[in-house]
Amino acid sequence: MRQVYDMGLGARGDEVYEALMTAHEGLSEEESHALNVRIVLLLANRIGDADVLKDIFETARSYA
Repeated sequence: MRQVYDMGLGARGDEVYEALMTAHEGLSEEESHALNVRIVLLLANRIGDADVLKDIFETARSYA
């Protein structure tokens, strides 16, 4: 079952999306994938709750 998450970024969601796209500009596909992995690991460390992270991973996977 998919978890429904509130839009925690509020009105700044587009700004964050744009920053993410800018971070990927000029990267090869391999470099872009590596950047995504680093971002996920940094965010996971910031969240710091294994149960929350597992739920997020399951939710993300349900969209695959």
